[in-house]
Amino acid sequence: MARTDIFADDFSTTPWWWHGFRPPAEAPDALPRRVGTLVVGAGYAGTACALRLAEAGDDVLVLDAGALGHGASSRSGGQVSGGINVGKSPSGRPVDPGRKAALLRDAAEGFTLFESLLERHQIRCGYHRSGRLNAFWTPVHAAGWRGRLDELNRHAASDVRLIGRDEARAELGSDFYHGAAAIGRAGHVQPAEFYGGLMGAARRAGARMHGMTPVRRVGRVPGGYAAVTDRGEVFADRIVFATNAYVAAERRGLAPDLRRGIVPVTTHMIATEEMPADLARTVLPTNRGVSESRRVINHYRLSPDGRRLLFGGRASFFPLDERRTAALLHRAMVARFPQLAGTRITNSWGGRVAITLDRLPHIGGGEGRFFALGCQGSGVTMMTYLGHALAGKILAGGTGPVNSYDTGLPPHHPLYDGTPWFMPALGSWYQFQDRRDREVPR
Repeated sequence: MARTDIFADDFSTTPWWWHGFRPPAEAPDALPRRVGTLVVGAGYAGTACALRLAEAGDDVLVLDAGALGHGASSRSGGQVSGGINVGKSPSGRPVDPGRKAALLRDAAEGFTLFESLLERHQIRCGYHRSGRLNAFWTPVHAAGWRGRLDELNRHAASDVRLIGRDEARAELGSDFYHGAAAIGRAGHVQPAEFYGGLMGAARRAGARMHGMTPVRRVGRVPGGYAAVTDRGEVFADRIVFATNAYVAAERRGLAPDLRRGIVPVTTHMIATEEMPADLARTVLPTNRGVSESRRVINHYRLSPDGRRLLFGGRASFFPLDERRTAALLHRAMVARFPQLAGTRITNSWGGRVAITLDRLPHIGGGEGRFFALGCQGSGVTMMTYLGHALAGKILAGGTGPVNSYDTGLPPHHPLYDGTPWFMPALGSWYQFQDRRDREVPR
């Protein structure tokens, strides 16, 4: 049973970020009959793609099944970096060095794009370029990071260095970890406000964006594609799928080839009530974002004003309501910051991210049908970059790769159809391994 005293009187199951920007649940009375590009999915990737296409003069329509930005784009942890999570082989085999270098360079370009969009469109979204810590769950994890420092600094300009336990304690306000990797080229942002600014820029450029308009079917027709929606049929010269984890979770028949290539994973978050100033100063005194080096990570950062802690992670691999996931996250938060034991929760929510079987993002397509998916939980910069790059591919005629992520469909497995039936068992095994690693010295 969840403890009832950890919840504030105004506890809500909507994302705390929505206080800054709430996804608009607006729908058109009628849709245009014909457009140049139809983008399915109005998150970071779809919106960034629409922005670049509209700026180039394309007639763009973006449709979403829910409110604009209601998915992971307004639910994430809001940490931003460029390349830190790239190039990890799920099989344990080394990734080809040349391939990894290209992946890192392009991921770093995604961070550059993110900052340039903020400046060019004057997006105010609580951005702090204060760095990030990847905190070591066990002492042995430092060795793995030591082997990555050169490639991250050389190819992704990450400005990363290792710090010991004492310095990590001073950075975090906690002695829970065994040191950390301190990443300079990173920060955190109010993700819903960033989405709102990106959406506003796309609309000013001429893109039409409508929520509450699910696309039910898409078919090839002479001269393009026909999309059937609840508000009528739309014909488009080309179509872009930018639904990421949500195509796997909700739209079984819409794009089965994309669905089979991604595993939708639900991650959870809580927001604390506003902390007294003296207490807030003891938590993350350098205002860095934090992620962990274990398999089932927790991640957290302060709110833009520095008075709340936003704490997230995979609370459970079994379906639970927001109060129960909040209780699990609160317990994990207090394990790291015992001084927050009496701090209550005002918000608890979840959102879906997409994991590919090769743990890499993918863009691609041709003959008028394109896609972007697989952020691996690094959606703010990566999905924005993938959407922007995919627009460049379309503007170039749709042929030839435009970056190292333009490799076509993610790999499939013959036993997987897009339904993650194995996640409870796999996730429980990962959690067991994390506990074992923490308890058994090596």
